[in-house]
Amino acid sequence: MRIFTSAGRLRVGRFSGVGRVYLLTAVVDQRQPFFCDWRLGRLVVREFRAAQEEGWADFSAWVVMPDHMHCLVELRQKTLSDLMRRIKSRSSVAVNQALGRRERLWQKGYHDRAVRREDDVKHLARYVVANPIRAGLVTRVHDYPLWDACWL
Repeated sequence: MRIFTSAGRLRVGRFSGVGRVYLLTAVVDQRQPFFCDWRLGRLVVREFRAAQEEGWADFSAWVVMPDHMHCLVELRQKTLSDLMRRIKSRSSVAVNQALGRRERLWQKGYHDRAVRREDDVKHLARYVVANPIRAGLVTRVHDYPLWDACWL
């Protein structure tokens, strides 16, 4: 499957393949720190879990930061753009409903990186879940409420 940018143009040399592992990042519009409220962040987590339960992707690791999210996923069906559209749209509806507003939650598009066979997936997962430490939000990852990894 080919991956298209938010403008619909093919990103040169990129393919969305079932069974491939990807590191994905999406950023909140204007980097507003909505997910400082962990309850709002749990609405994004709910969408990760729903996508996994419905067989769209397996989430190896994820973290929801105050103004963005990262996840390490292996596609099972659909495309990356289908997966991200689903997560972003459903979490937007849920967050907007919780806040009583009707505005954009996420910036357009997302960043993806296909993980090569020689990459260490567990190393990438550690990188993902250590984001709150690098950002100075906590000193131990276990003190941060919005992360998970399948190895734990």
